[in-house]
Amino acid sequence: MRVFVTALLLAAFCRSAVADDPAPALSFRLDEGRNINSFTRDGAVAAHLLLRSGENPRILVAFPAGNSGVGLWFAKTDAPVEWTLIESPRPVSLVDADGRPLHGIEAVAEVSVPALRVERALLSSVRVLRDFERLGAAPDETLIAPELRGNRVVWSRERLDGGAEYRLSIEALGASTASTDGISASSAAPLRLKLIALSSEQPLTALAGSSLLTARAAADTPSRNVLAFLSYREKFLAGSWRFNTYFGRDTLMSLMLLAPVLQSDAIGSGIGSVLERLGPSGEVAHEEDIGELAVLRNEKEGRGRIAAPIYDYGMVDDDFMLAPLAARWLLDGGVSRRRASAYLASRQPSGALAGEALVRNFEWVVNHTAAFAADPVPTKLVRIKAGRRTGNWRDSEEGLGGGVYPYDINVALVPAALEAIDRLVRSGLLDPYVSGEQHGSLERAGSQRAAWAARAPALFDTTVAADAVRTAISTYAAEVGVSEGPALASLPNDGLELNALSLDERGRPVPVLHSDDGFLLLLGRPTPEQLERAIGALSRPFPAGLLTPVGMLVANPVFADASVRARFSSSDYHGTVVWSWQQAMMAAGLDRQLERSDLPAALRARLLDARAQLWTAIDSAGELRSSELWSWSFANGCYRAEPFGARRADVDESNAAQLWSTVFLALAPPANLRTRRAPSAAAGACIADQAESR
Repeated sequence: MRVFVTALLLAAFCRSAVADDPAPALSFRLDEGRNINSFTRDGAVAAHLLLRSGENPRILVAFPAGNSGVGLWFAKTDAPVEWTLIESPRPVSLVDADGRPLHGIEAVAEVSVPALRVERALLSSVRVLRDFERLGAAPDETLIAPELRGNRVVWSRERLDGGAEYRLSIEALGASTASTDGISASSAAPLRLKLIALSSEQPLTALAGSSLLTARAAADTPSRNVLAFLSYREKFLAGSWRFNTYFGRDTLMSLMLLAPVLQSDAIGSGIGSVLERLGPSGEVAHEEDIGELAVLRNEKEGRGRIAAPIYDYGMVDDDFMLAPLAARWLLDGGVSRRRASAYLASRQPSGALAGEALVRNFEWVVNHTAAFAADPVPTKLVRIKAGRRTGNWRDSEEGLGGGVYPYDINVALVPAALEAIDRLVRSGLLDPYVSGEQHGSLERAGSQRAAWAARAPALFDTTVAADAVRTAISTYAAEVGVSEGPALASLPNDGLELNALSLDERGRPVPVLHSDDGFLLLLGRPTPEQLERAIGALSRPFPAGLLTPVGMLVANPVFADASVRARFSSSDYHGTVVWSWQQAMMAAGLDRQLERSDLPAALRARLLDARAQLWTAIDSAGELRSSELWSWSFANGCYRAEPFGARRADVDESNAAQLWSTVFLALAPPANLRTRRAPSAAAGACIADQAESR
């Protein structure tokens, strides 16, 4: 009888999980810096068209299907060119010679130059296109010659294993002429072209409408559009165009922050995508190689030209993010206990039960945090993997300042994971999936959590003497060209205490101010002293802290040595730049701490003030608020937000559509603050006209 009831519950859950409303057609545009970004999703078609202006123009089309894409890079022009999108993309579906459906878009664009010479065309995985953009090289097997068909230039080829086809055509319109070398205008008329881009990779199943968001979600149309474009039953995409597939960390943190406004089944789908990609030992997959990228890697590694997915388990932080989200969803009102039991009893596509997969991750977490709980010394903290320079969200080689023991993992994520595991074990939901030996291991989670919460934070404490603080701020302000006055005026009379960004190999703090206290505020219960330190770093104006009128910076190396400071410029991916989701996490964390009833009145007042200052800065970014990240410049006493990647010095470019930048759909500024507020006086500078930077 029990088996029969469980089967009925499971069947009901599965019917609920796939009963989507038909996803409505989606078409929207997000222009940022030099990039026109036009998104289309309609039935089996989902595509992101990017037109890049400037001296190095390019056209890219990225498809969520198979993380595939086509790109056309043109030779450097004598002067910057400007694209105009004449006809927005419309969906196109064809059938190739082998009867496979091809899905894509057709669009018409115009460019302010008499001729464009083709330098390279690529049709492959988005990762291949991304690497070519960064490194200027692509696998020889992916390179093909164009064909001239009348006034059209066509590139077409099969995936290396024959499992899909990619196609790109550029047709010269009006008085323009096409050749295999490029396109030119034969008169004074503008250079106009029609683009058709297609892929036969397997389309994904869109999550949209009532299957995605509840009525509580904010009425923020750009963020709703981005979230809809990136949300699929099979997985959530990290961002477009560059990260157009599954990323474990991005999925877990986005769902954690969006949970208050997401439909329950959407959260279940996201968790399921993570469970399906768990490693044999329980580690969360950071990223997946699929489509032609998988074919290339499998062939290189001796498995032949096959498209079997390859999962990357190099990151460490995501391993500790699954338990807090699972506990929130299964225990805190996301689903009823009956449906939670049905979910845990459901089978993943691989055949494993969801409950078994969760337990596998939980056992890994408990076992890998036991050493520090028994002997709390720095070298027994959780570190990034040997031989790597990345392991958490600051994964740009220089993001940890050379450290190997990250603050966010050890102070916030590990205790949160252990607490969540303890709660789920005590709930009894996991009993059918836990062996006797595993019970003994998992039952240590609560005591280990107490040890981590008590002993890990102090290892990251760093004190800078008062005279050294003022000297460092004056020196650094001159280096980066900002005013020192407001920063110096914000300092206390004595020295400053800060939380180090990381610890190096020998357990010594890397003294970089950072935004990762947001993890602790969102997931933990920090002491009053920890809260004071966190809101102090947030609220002090840069370069004494993280606050600028155009956003909260994710790093500030003011107290580090010159070699570390050089790694954290406003042109570095994790340098003195603003990340949208980090601001959202800090705002959500402040809200969570303000729900507490055990804080002194004076500290509560400082939390309220910090939240007001943060939301003022959040508002200031305007259209950039939903971007992945942005940078800034300072002139004539004013800050100006600038799209990341629009400047030559920027090491990369940001995604216009980023999953975890949509999380403001679950947040709202305090009710007593105006929708638009003047820049905080504490930030110490005005905001330049943002229209000048877009």
